[in-house]
Amino acid sequence: MCGICGYVGIREDGLLERMTGALTHRGPDGSGYFRSEDAGLGHRRLSIIDVAGGHQPMENEDGSLILIANGEVYNFRELREELLACGHRFRTKSDCEVILHLYEDLGPQCLQRMLGMWAFAIYDKNRRRLFLARDRLGIKPLYYVHLNGRFLFASEFKAILRYQGFQPSLNPHAVHEYLTLRYVPGPDGMFRELRKLPAGHYAIVEDGRVTLTRYWTPQLYDGPFDRSQQSYVEEFAERFERSVQRRMISEVPLGAYLSGGLDSSTIVAYMSKLVNHPLRTFT
Repeated sequence: MCGICGYVGIREDGLLERMTGALTHRGPDGSGYFRSEDAGLGHRRLSIIDVAGGHQPMENEDGSLILIANGEVYNFRELREELLACGHRFRTKSDCEVILHLYEDLGPQCLQRMLGMWAFAIYDKNRRRLFLARDRLGIKPLYYVHLNGRFLFASEFKAILRYQGFQPSLNPHAVHEYLTLRYVPGPDGMFRELRKLPAGHYAIVEDGRVTLTRYWTPQLYDGPFDRSQQSYVEEFAERFERSVQRRMISEVPLGAYLSGGLDSSTIVAYMSKLVNHPLRTFT
């Protein structure tokens, strides 16, 4: 877990530090900042991959693109090899730097190539354009507020509240939804001005406008089930193990929370097949 935040169209001394400071609990291992004339990006880091070198914000080769990210790209090693073959130069071994160079080549289409969970922002200094993206299922959070050309975003809403020019107003409909469902469905938030970037979407902020685009929709199978039950069971087991294995890439110790249910128990069972030492579990 890391924390990201930023803004465009705002000039306020100390704002970036206040916003980033509100996310310290999400990233106790370090902080970083990028500032331009009317834009800022802040990052709080929890070190998982490339502990020594993966500090953010990150720049591409010519410094025109700036990245901050929360999450992990599971297939970053394969993508890194492709990008190196295309002539890209990497400053770190971080999985997040892959996002930066992939976006440089493909723009928003880079999201189609990535497997993982993420909420990230890329600021294009030359175009003065901000690109935001959230993973397919919305595992990583990303909130934003758009106020007459001023735009703020963060992993948690409390960081946006650090902006002195923002006076939020309660959203009664969201309060009703929270008391009924125990959560507020997106894209609404607890305040009228607050929005959540929907899962499977990206946003472009440019010239005071915000444009949302859906880049992924789940594809439901509607064909015939013409194989044996055993073959489906075996394929599911293979896919499940591969999925667990992708999520175990780390330079720091891994553990698992056990709820006592089938889901977490099955995940830990497969994790135990992939390591030769006892797993750290918490319940």
